[in-house]
Amino acid sequence: MKTSSVILNACVGLTLLTCNAFAQSGKPVFIGKIGVQAYTFRSSMPRATISVLDTIKAMGITELEGQEPKGMTPEAFRKLCNERGISIPSIGAGYDDIVKSPAQVVKQAKALGAKYVMVAWIPHGKEFTLEDAKKAVNDFNTVGKYLAEAGITFCYHNHGYEFGPYEDGTLFDYIAKNTDPKYVSFEIDLLWSFHGGQDPAKLIEKYPTRIKLMHLKDIRKGVANDLTGGTDTKNDVALGTGQIDIPAVLKAARKAGVRHYFIEDESPSYATQIPVTIEYIKGLKY
Repeated sequence: MKTSSVILNACVGLTLLTCNAFAQSGKPVFIGKIGVQAYTFRSSMPRATISVLDTIKAMGITELEGQEPKGMTPEAFRKLCNERGISIPSIGAGYDDIVKSPAQVVKQAKALGAKYVMVAWIPHGKEFTLEDAKKAVNDFNTVGKYLAEAGITFCYHNHGYEFGPYEDGTLFDYIAKNTDPKYVSFEIDLLWSFHGGQDPAKLIEKYPTRIKLMHLKDIRKGVANDLTGGTDTKNDVALGTGQIDIPAVLKAARKAGVRHYFIEDESPSYATQIPVTIEYIKGLKY
């Protein structure tokens, strides 16, 4: 794990070039709090938790999506985060865990202070089918109601494979149409939306009241779209350097009232890319 000072200074030149290329005069486009997905630090968080949290704080990040590292209690992890001014508004949960043990998921979320629980993968075979979507709809409605009664909002995090065609739309549209808005919301992942053939800004505009959370991610130029729900982690790039129209996305998200934004960078270069991403979104103007 690099020290925070090295990380913050590693891409100063690139940061300035990126910001200057896109920044315009006027009011800032992004006014939300900057968060990060704990999965970004999956290799270092378990073995250097305090150092990673110090680095997150040094980058000006004040929100974290994720749960405690293995071997640490939720209460202990929350305390470490709170000491650094970092809150945990959302956690992730596995599909099977939330279906079979929703009470345990609620207990963990409350211990961490989270108001949202997201599931990022629906089990399926080689292709995601209508039957997979139907099962997810039933499970999500049931789980969402259980969590809502506990004061927690359930969100499904798209992963690209849900955008296969169905009737006059996609299987994602089927899920959105058939889940109860009172109990099921969404976390939009920009990279996986785009990789699945969607325009993330238009997707937000289509479901403005359903999308509560966002994963800020961009995809390398030249990478082709498909419905696999997978791509090389090296295809994660700093915001503003890839294929996605980030200004349009952030404007749509602001209008829709997206609650929380989490940078998720799965690339091996996350340490140098995150500062670039932060400076880029801060520099965007209307």
